[in-house]
Amino acid sequence: MDDAFGLDDLVACYERGVFPMADARHDERLFLIDPQWRGVLPLDAMHIPRRLARTVRSEPFEVRVDTAFDTVVEACASSRPGRLETWINAPIQKMYGMLYAAGRAHSVECWQGGELVGGLYGVSLGAAFFGESMFSTARDASKVALVHLVGRLNVGGYKLLDTQFITDHLAQFGTVEISRADYKRRLSKALTAESDFYLLGPAATGADVLQAISQAS
Repeated sequence: MDDAFGLDDLVACYERGVFPMADARHDERLFLIDPQWRGVLPLDAMHIPRRLARTVRSEPFEVRVDTAFDTVVEACASSRPGRLETWINAPIQKMYGMLYAAGRAHSVECWQGGELVGGLYGVSLGAAFFGESMFSTARDASKVALVHLVGRLNVGGYKLLDTQFITDHLAQFGTVEISRADYKRRLSKALTAESDFYLLGPAATGADVLQAISQAS
C-alpha cells in the first residue's frame, strides 16, 4: 500500500467495502481485503445465550464508551495465550487513532476495579458500524461489550454491523455470512442513512441494552 495512504483514503476504503490488514504485528506493510464472503451480525436478530443475558443484567463490569480508545486498540493488538500474533500493526493503530479523533471510530469498554478488562472498537460511517477487534482478560468481558454495542447501535438507528469474517465465537450470537454483492448492497443503503452512536447515553444499564435488542427483534 502507498506510503501516502491517509485518513480520507481509509474512509474511502470502508465506503467501497474493503478494509486494511497487516500480516503481523511487527510488519509495517498493509494490504486491502475484499472478502468474497462477509460476516454480518443482523441487528434485529442477535442471539444472546441465557447465561450471558444474566451476566449482562447483573452488571459485573462498568461499561464505558470512548474513554480509552487507544488502550483498547493496543490491547487488541497485543499477543495473548492462544494468540501470539495479530493483524494490527503500528500504521493501523495510528490510522484508527486518527479516525477516533475525527469522530469516526468508537470503543466500548468493560472496566472492573478501575482496570480495563475487555472491550472492542470499530469504525462508524453513516448507519454502518464496522467491528474491528475485541479483547478480554476477564470472563465474558468482550461478550458483554458486544451486547452493549448492539444495543447502542439499535437505539442509534444503525442498519449494518459488519464483523468482516465469521467465526465460531461470532456465530453463537447470530452472525451470518453473506456474499460480497449482498454486502455491498447493504453497505450502500447504510451509508446513506443517519445514525447517532451516543443516542443511548453513557449511563445505559445492562437491562437497557437487553431491552433495546429485544425491541429490535
